[in-house]
Amino acid sequence: MTKGKRRAAKWAAWILLCTVAGIMVLPLLMLCSDSLMGSRELEEICGAVLADQGEWAGFRFFPNYPTLRAYVRLLLDSPEYFTAFWNSMLQTMGVLAGQLLTAVPAAWAFARFRFPGKKMLWFLYMLLMILPFQVTMVSGYLVLSGAQLMDTHGAVILPGIFSTLPVFILRKTFAGLPGEVVEAARLDGAGNVRIFLNIGIPLGMPGIFSILILGFLEYWNAIEQPMTYLKTEARWPLSLYLPQMVSAETASAFAASIVTLLPAVLLFLSGQEYLELGIAASKMERADQEL
Repeated sequence: MTKGKRRAAKWAAWILLCTVAGIMVLPLLMLCSDSLMGSRELEEICGAVLADQGEWAGFRFFPNYPTLRAYVRLLLDSPEYFTAFWNSMLQTMGVLAGQLLTAVPAAWAFARFRFPGKKMLWFLYMLLMILPFQVTMVSGYLVLSGAQLMDTHGAVILPGIFSTLPVFILRKTFAGLPGEVVEAARLDGAGNVRIFLNIGIPLGMPGIFSILILGFLEYWNAIEQPMTYLKTEARWPLSLYLPQMVSAETASAFAASIVTLLPAVLLFLSGQEYLELGIAASKMERADQEL
């Protein structure tokens, strides 16, 4: 390939990536712009869509008359929003805390120990991981109903604690740890628990942070599980509360969407390096297995 063709291919790839990025960012820009509009201007831009008149919504990069009234009303005069916000925090943090207590030791056992039935148990883990929620919904509903957990926060937290995806990610991370370090610790007289706490967890921190970030993004935006297991609106998370705001107060709904995005965006930006390290560790372990 000549130098001119390489340059043309580079520019074509750059234009394609910028176009895709623009399409992905456009809804967020619209959300930010609409959250700063007054009710009259917002009705002019989005009224046809909200009224289901079969027309397109308008778009302005910046409102003609920007105002923070929607944010003030949301943060100072919307107790229902804060109830849903803390419900989301409680359910998400409960799932993540439970995954730390269950997924981390389970992944260490799968990665570093040999025991009867290990392959069969791991096959069951993989089978559960690829099954969508719709397949296990009925059985999960029956189990939670029998345990008297329906319509409680535990109905959302308990199934999430035993998710198999964190075990899958952490197993690859722990399996990629240098075996020489573990063997040296054994020669120094360290037991299995001490090796796990002093070597496995510190060296596996990239993978642990990865499952925390991915778990937060998943359960912070969860819809199907809360919709299936929670009937009382006072226990609904933000993912179920926000759609109701659109019909009641459109401007506040846009502002609430922006505020709801902030925790996930800040967590992702602050933990992006750990997420990349965790994914890289999984790739390195896979390459070692292939070699």
